[in-house]
Amino acid sequence: QVQLVESGGGLAQAGGSLRLSCAASGRAFSTAAMGWFRQAPGKEREFVSGITWSGGSTDYTVSVKGRFTISRDNSKKTVYLQMNSLKSEDTAVYYCAASTVNAIQRSNTGWNYWGQGTQVTVSS
Repeated sequence: QVQLVESGGGLAQAGGSLRLSCAASGRAFSTAAMGWFRQAPGKEREFVSGITWSGGSTDYTVSVKGRFTISRDNSKKTVYLQMNSLKSEDTAVYYCAASTVNAIQRSNTGWNYWGQGTQVTVSS
């Protein structure tokens, strides 16, 4: 079993930065791929970024590539999402996800555990 708790959301101005953290509990963390998804009002939850357990492989949706960076510290059981050059369209609830397999999947259905989400609001 894995529990995920996100933090770091809040209000930022366009062009600003935020860093999200996702703290995990449970023995499966170090062997699991981790990911970030987001859901804006009235829209479906979408893939943002993912990282394999070693950090050797990452993936980003095209709209955040070059602006967001995912990383993880397995000793702290934490995954991060550094968000720079924020845009108003980044406004959403951001969810952390964990998989029991070491593979990044862009589909919502490929993840076994989810956090409660943290709100990110970008003002223009």
